[in-house]
Amino acid sequence: MKKIKSKIVVILGPTASGKSDLGIYLARKLGGEIISADSRQVYRGMDIGTGKITKREQKLVRHHLLDVANPKKVFTVSDFKKLGEKAVKEILSKEKVPFIVGGTGFYVDALIKDISLPEVLPNKKLRAELAKQTAERLFSSLLDLDPRRAKTIDPKNKVRLIRALEIIKTTGKSVPLVKEFPKYDVLYLGINPPKNILEKRIKLRLEKRLKQGMVKEVKNLLAQGVSKKRLHDFGLEYRWINEYLSGKINYTEMRVGLYKAIIKYSKRQMTWFKRNKEINWVKNQKEAEKLVKKFISPLP
Repeated sequence: MKKIKSKIVVILGPTASGKSDLGIYLARKLGGEIISADSRQVYRGMDIGTGKITKREQKLVRHHLLDVANPKKVFTVSDFKKLGEKAVKEILSKEKVPFIVGGTGFYVDALIKDISLPEVLPNKKLRAELAKQTAERLFSSLLDLDPRRAKTIDPKNKVRLIRALEIIKTTGKSVPLVKEFPKYDVLYLGINPPKNILEKRIKLRLEKRLKQGMVKEVKNLLAQGVSKKRLHDFGLEYRWINEYLSGKINYTEMRVGLYKAIIKYSKRQMTWFKRNKEINWVKNQKEAEKLVKKFISPLP
């Protein structure tokens, strides 16, 4: 007898597209809980810069995998997979629907698909050697060794680049890609606003976060012992504000440069998502709700 797979809803889209709002709306309306699939929202003390939902919003619907890691330590995709699978099991045990919401495509794939992540232990000596190289040099090496992985990685994220090279050099194989068949019955929902609207949202959100105290947040992380190198590795907001606080650029250069960097990042996210032909690109909450209702309770 064929085993019936558990149903999971995944909400994807570029940064500032409205994923969190849609996730909260659907989870409240249809009896679900949310698993955040964001590689930086797992860290404590990184709230404004990552766009983490507020404590008030967290009371509206249960969220998992927020604030589960110390920013001084590296939280890997394997860590995310383990905690994510535990969260899925917990939500399903309550007969609720897990809604996986986030923009880190590799995290989503690792959780819902039958991907076997290599259990490659950290090689401190190799990491130290690779850390001396620039991100450009590391990316060039990855491009030579594993062009497939190079297409989907942030070329400026040294932590990810070093980890990818560490896996390749340790195993002698390419970084594994996901298998074709997911472990669950999955409904993919995608949000992709028109380019001009998304760029306007990114700009407005950046200005709002700066007013909310994003610079102060980075100062607090430094005061707590998070190194400048670590902040640089977190990318985007943390990298650019770190450069500003270090006196390498002025405030205007930081604000303008960060805005452009976020736009580029949103394009990289869409490059990853466009590989998935199963995504239903929705225009509004009602359209998404209709699809989820049909998915959860299909007609006999």
